[in-house]
Amino acid sequence: MNDVELFLAHAIQLEREAARRYEELTAAMTTDGNAELKEFFARMAFFSRKHLAEAVARGGFRDLPEMGLDDYQWPDGTSPETAEWAGVDAQMDGIDALNLALGSERRGHAYYAAIAATTQDLELRGIAAEFADEESQHVAELERLIAARTRAI
Repeated sequence: MNDVELFLAHAIQLEREAARRYEELTAAMTTDGNAELKEFFARMAFFSRKHLAEAVARGGFRDLPEMGLDDYQWPDGTSPETAEWAGVDAQMDGIDALNLALGSERRGHAYYAAIAATTQDLELRGIAAEFADEESQHVAELERLIAARTRAI
């Protein structure tokens, strides 16, 4: 991808989907009675909404393309945040929820990092690298939580 406007349209959609997924996980952990993970997933939804707002703000002075669901150019034909997302299962425990979130964050990171590594547009390279860095922080946080919970079992 070599178009900042097209990238921002994709980033807006990706972050919107990430926020929705974290809101679903927050609700699942509320039902499960897992207050710690409920708070964590709510915080992650907040960060996704913050990243969404940043992408929208960056696109505010640009002419972003209007895109239908079939217009997005996702790896494997589906958004990194929805790939492999079968929804939240009523029987899902904390580790399952964390692993589901980790998969989404890893795919989001890979998406942004691939654009940063391959684009010819210097401005886009910088923006995509910033987004990839934010996603890598989420990946690291999820990996720490999973490791701590796995050790505790």
